[in-house]
Amino acid sequence: MATVAQTAAARPVARRSGFRKFLANYFYFLMSLLVAATVVWGFHYTIRENLLHPAVPRPRLLWFHAAVFAAWVLFFIFQSALVRTHNVKWHRFFGWFGVGLGTLMPPLGVVTAIVMTRFDAYRLHLAGAREFLIVPLMDMLLFAAAFALAVAWRKKPEYHRRLIFVATCFLLDAAFRRNDYLFDHNIFFFCVDAMILLGVARDLVVDRRIHRVYLAVLPLVVVIQLFEIHTWRSASAWWMAVAGRLVG
Repeated sequence: MATVAQTAAARPVARRSGFRKFLANYFYFLMSLLVAATVVWGFHYTIRENLLHPAVPRPRLLWFHAAVFAAWVLFFIFQSALVRTHNVKWHRFFGWFGVGLGTLMPPLGVVTAIVMTRFDAYRLHLAGAREFLIVPLMDMLLFAAAFALAVAWRKKPEYHRRLIFVATCFLLDAAFRRNDYLFDHNIFFFCVDAMILLGVARDLVVDRRIHRVYLAVLPLVVVIQLFEIHTWRSASAWWMAVAGRLVG
């Protein structure tokens, strides 16, 4: 009877070639660049009047928030580049910095969202500020969940890299909604989904199957997004009570 080793040797190993090989090697690095481009594109609509030269000065916390979240995007590019260049040892070493940075972001994002909602409501007198608070808070919840799982499964690369990618996509909500058309039509939610779907497309091309991370995450995220849209746009009474307590 042939041994397992002999059987494996006799069976030809399917090799990736052409476009499949390119995607297998470069997808996450290219996506890190696309994430950065999306952030620049989205925030160019509002950064001048909201941060650099506002008519009413913004809380200083907003600057710290912007710096930390920009650092995450740069770190995502850096870590993707290390993997692409096969510097896995350095990727793991700097990963502990990422753990600290990623752990800081959800509480910072929540506090900033509440402070800026209070500022928008009481200083700028913007209608709908309290109603909208549910969106950045849920962004932070989704990021925190995906990031925590990525850290827990850091020794399972196929899970880890997809979860880090998904967590980063959740942050792009803030960039997409800077565009008035995407914001007014609630499309910015589904732009985030489209980014994640690029990961699904990559798996279908490279691996001929959809990884279970996407199978678990996408349906749940769509349900949460629909819940957010309904709660925000309808100004649900229960949420207005919660937002009122948070904002003060």
